[in-house]
Amino acid sequence: MKRYDYLIVGAGLFGATFASEATKRGKSCLVIDKRNHIGGNIYCESIEGINVHKYGAHIFHTSNKEVWDYVNQFCEFNNYINSPVAIYKDELYNLPFNMNTFSKMWGIKKPSEAKAIISEQIKELNITEPKNLEEQALSLVGRDVYEKLIKGYTEKQWQRKCADLPSFIIKRLPLRFTYDNNYFNDRYQGIPIGGYNQIIEKMLKGSDVLLNTDYFEFIKENEGIAIKTVFTGQIDAFYDYRLGVLEYRSVRFETETLDEENHQGNAVVNYTEAEVPYTRIIEHKHFEFGTQPKTVISREYSSEWKIGDEPYYPINNERNNTLYEEYKALADKEQNVIFGGRLGQYKYYDMDKVIISALEAVKKEFDK
Repeated sequence: MKRYDYLIVGAGLFGATFASEATKRGKSCLVIDKRNHIGGNIYCESIEGINVHKYGAHIFHTSNKEVWDYVNQFCEFNNYINSPVAIYKDELYNLPFNMNTFSKMWGIKKPSEAKAIISEQIKELNITEPKNLEEQALSLVGRDVYEKLIKGYTEKQWQRKCADLPSFIIKRLPLRFTYDNNYFNDRYQGIPIGGYNQIIEKMLKGSDVLLNTDYFEFIKENEGIAIKTVFTGQIDAFYDYRLGVLEYRSVRFETETLDEENHQGNAVVNYTEAEVPYTRIIEHKHFEFGTQPKTVISREYSSEWKIGDEPYYPINNERNNTLYEEYKALADKEQNVIFGGRLGQYKYYDMDKVIISALEAVKKEFDK
């Protein structure tokens, strides 16, 4: 094989952004991915003419105009607004917690009434120093919102009782005293018309791409194939877990095509009671206002992670953060390896933050 300037491990948003910027600067890139497709977790699979978010719902949102302008060069966005709903037993509530939620919950109309109820519930609980997630949530929103909309959902996400989870997992719970169902506060929001794949395809134009390719097997046979490596896989795996294993939560998706036009009337519906085994149902066609005769839904089940499973959410507790810092100290000594993305940097990233991080790596690499 020919020699490249950069071997980019992972064809997700970080790797593709770096490849795009490197090729613009006349550099040669080989992008490899262990999966059979590009795009990482933003990959969309076409089923019944619907762009199905194969690895969970991805809604692009940002307040950074620079990033918004940057990503818009690769696609056109629609005007989708994320307004999820939550189902608790036979009750339906709007998310995020807002006046529609409180009005339904307590039969009230005014923000002052909602504030008074929440304040009274918090006062009655008298939690001054929360010892766990349950006490932390109760001290922020009171008993009713916690019991109906947080407790069961969180316990399914973590497969542990809220009383057994550390309080740091919930730092704040935004309460909105307006009738506004827009989940995000960001200035810019939407879904690419035609799905996310086009963004990655355009970013990778000019790069060579190999799929179904495991980095560790590949590099044994192709040592020295590139001057530098951009690694977006698990940082602990790169070092063969020599210091220990970083922990994640994983997600299992159960996707089904239904012979009906509209199953739940919304793209995202959370199921907040513990007795329902899945955390939410995504109906993918609603992201793009689809009118197809059939629909596709995905049920999401949170699961424990072990080596070999798909890692989704880093567990950024004290033990893991300390371990990551030890791996980062090794990474910082690497002359020819750049670590990036949520796995390479052991950090949960929204899509706009991935792009920002990749562009920062590009700047550091080329603007010397």
